[in-house]
Amino acid sequence: MVFSPPLRAWLLPNALLPVLLVAWGALRYPHLPGRIPEHVGLGGVDAWTDRTIGSAFAPVLVHLGVTVLMVGCAELTLRMTPRDELRVGRPAPFAVTPTAPSPLSRPGSRASARRIARALLVFNACVGVSFVAGCGVLWRSTPDPDVPAWILVAMILPLLAGGAVTVAAATGDRRR
Repeated sequence: MVFSPPLRAWLLPNALLPVLLVAWGALRYPHLPGRIPEHVGLGGVDAWTDRTIGSAFAPVLVHLGVTVLMVGCAELTLRMTPRDELRVGRPAPFAVTPTAPSPLSRPGSRASARRIARALLVFNACVGVSFVAGCGVLWRSTPDPDVPAWILVAMILPLLAGGAVTVAAATGDRRR
């Protein structure tokens, strides 16, 4: 990876969250009931499944997949040639011509690319925090269909915050 040392620090929450989720899940797994929540809707748990390692750790596996995807996107953003470095008359990578680059095709500068990469890593950490709230419902030791409303809020707010940070970073250099 080409992440610069300051950007590597932004990877830390994305590496720690899955480890913490696995550790927490491993501690909770022996105490889970035979049926665990499979889906939580606005009215609480609306689908159940048998407890297996796969069903209990599905959120952790999904988060690991999202983490790989988001870190890969951040890495690709850093490797992309920014618009301010494209030269006229020379073919640009990824088939974008320097005379008419798409405004949404690439970051405007290296600094913008770093901001976008950081924002993607922040968004992924927010996704992880959302999964922590979801695992709190999944890994309860009693098969209770009721879910407090604050847990749904705790699952949605981090996603909204991370999305807002990412959109702000991606559109930031377009306003300049």
